[in-house]
Amino acid sequence: MADPNREPTAATPTLLATLSGPDRTGVSSHIFARLGDLPVEVLDVEQVVVRGHLTLALLLSAGDNADDVAERIVAAGADLGMAVTTQPGTGDSHRASRTGRAAVTVLGAPLTGQAFGAVTGVVAATGANIDRILRLSRYPVTTIEFDVSGADVPTLRAELAAVSVREGVDVAVSPSGLARRGRRLVVLDVDSTLIQDEVIELLAAKAGREEEVRAVTESAMRGELDFAESLRERVAVLEGLPERVLDEVSREVRLTPGARTLVRTLHRLGYTVALVSGGFTPIVEAIAADLGIVHVRANMLEVVDGHLTGRVTGTIVDRAGKATALREFAAAEGLPLSRTVAIGDGANDLDMLQAAGFGVAFNAKPVVREQAHTSVNVPYLDTVLFLLGIAREEIEEADLLDTSKPIEGAASA
Repeated sequence: MADPNREPTAATPTLLATLSGPDRTGVSSHIFARLGDLPVEVLDVEQVVVRGHLTLALLLSAGDNADDVAERIVAAGADLGMAVTTQPGTGDSHRASRTGRAAVTVLGAPLTGQAFGAVTGVVAATGANIDRILRLSRYPVTTIEFDVSGADVPTLRAELAAVSVREGVDVAVSPSGLARRGRRLVVLDVDSTLIQDEVIELLAAKAGREEEVRAVTESAMRGELDFAESLRERVAVLEGLPERVLDEVSREVRLTPGARTLVRTLHRLGYTVALVSGGFTPIVEAIAADLGIVHVRANMLEVVDGHLTGRVTGTIVDRAGKATALREFAAAEGLPLSRTVAIGDGANDLDMLQAAGFGVAFNAKPVVREQAHTSVNVPYLDTVLFLLGIAREEIEEADLLDTSKPIEGAASA
């Protein structure tokens, strides 16, 4: 038998055995029991189960016993009612193309065969290879992750962005391997991202000026107006409102479906979550306290004698300010920008999305979708977890173990 401490060479005789049939308990144990005391070294194993049908691939080094090993595996397959193929060859599964590792995540509702084929076609056309395929979720969205090697991430990301638009699916491309593991900082925009509302509009409604302010907000989010200028214009209509409206609006805001699940799961993973908002500190801090978030950056409304003056104080958190906050939070956490994730929807989030290692446009304006690393266009914020390689079953299992936490969002639909 080969020395277990020696890496198999390209000339090492190996046997690839593939078994396919109904899944049941004890398939692998039965196969290896059949092999008995034959000197077999396991080099690689891959298994997948789809709707109760199992496919198992075994790469073995058996030296001069390859024929005996093949016969016994065929016999084991017959015992189990499985189809078996065996193929002698040489070498291990490692390939030089295992450089350029990337994770390609496709999310669709539905995920059509045409879209799936378009994605895999682009991967092949760019010279990359799909090594593994894994389903991360089935409903309310289907998420499939491809483990790809030989990829140039920027090129693949650009090519698949066109597929995303054409086929109506969300596609994310990110470096794989160690680059995808470990602690991260996740920075979220608040209005129309973490929450369903625009807080300035809720406040303006208290002054009877909601429609007027909404028109300015929409124009600013499309990038048609300077954010700081538009903020001052909108805040001016709040002059004279009693300070208590801030508490009233804090109670009115609605979290986006999946927001709690997203933040709770990120915290369980040891990630740091931060909120960066062009909105207002009292309301953003109330949301952060509810979700257990420490890092917050937002604008401060001026209050005099218990009433809003219609002005903001201090440095305005605008497009550049959000990117600055991301960098400062990353530095405070001792993390490089490559280990940051930013999520937002408006033009004032663009600098932050581009500065982050992974920028996600969430139900965003067209200008934002075009410039972010990837986009999510379903109403569940926790689908971002799938883009980070976290399966729906893992999220559900963690929530079921913690019965004090309700499941909501995509993980409960």
